Amino acid sequence: MKITYYGHSCFTLESQGFRIVVDPYRDYVPGYQKLDLEADAAYCSHGHDDHCWVQAVTMRESGAEDPFTVTEIAGFHDDVRGAKRGPNTMRVFEAEGLKVAHLGDIGCLPPEEDLEKLKGLDACLVPVGGFYTIDAKQAKALMDILQPRVIIPMHYRLGKFGFAEIGELKTFTDLYENVQFAGSQSIELKKDYPNGVVVLHCE
Repeated sequence: MKITYYGHSCFTLESQGFRIVVDPYRDYVPGYQKLDLEADAAYCSHGHDDHCWVQAVTMRESGAEDPFTVTEIAGFHDDVRGAKRGPNTMRVFEAEGLKVAHLGDIGCLPPEEDLEKLKGLDACLVPVGGFYTIDAKQAKALMDILQPRVIIPMHYRLGKFGFAEIGELKTFTDLYENVQFAGSQSIELKKDYPNGVVVLHCE
């Protein structure tokens, strides 16, 4: 499965010629390029423009059959059951025998029954910047529970990239010894892909 990062919380997942976009952002997120994507399907974790700007996605007709099974897990965008920022939907995408979770703008630790649904992940796309989401320490605690093989951070600040009020990527990566800076915006996820934190590059 090919995983490509476009910045903020936006990714594409591709399998067997079928492409999914998750959380496309509007072009006011600092540093990131304006999105102009093509996909067979699009998913948004919640309705805010920096996560649900589907106007940036052209739906194509590739003819490819959808290989993905998608499990949705309802949650909250804050730690007060959505009173501040509303709901958030986490999703687990399964294809090629691989399970990849996109946690959206998760704002609190999920309840036990939802944690169980997030076990056995090959990769987890997790926000780490705090303020709008869980912060670096909370993300680390969640990853310690879920134990995904590959951890891909998102929704952070790095140089000119990201909102000023959210935390820096380094705050999260400093919590780990095994961190790979991929040097590209994509990886080919396989069962034998090395375990650890993987930082995907975006321009």
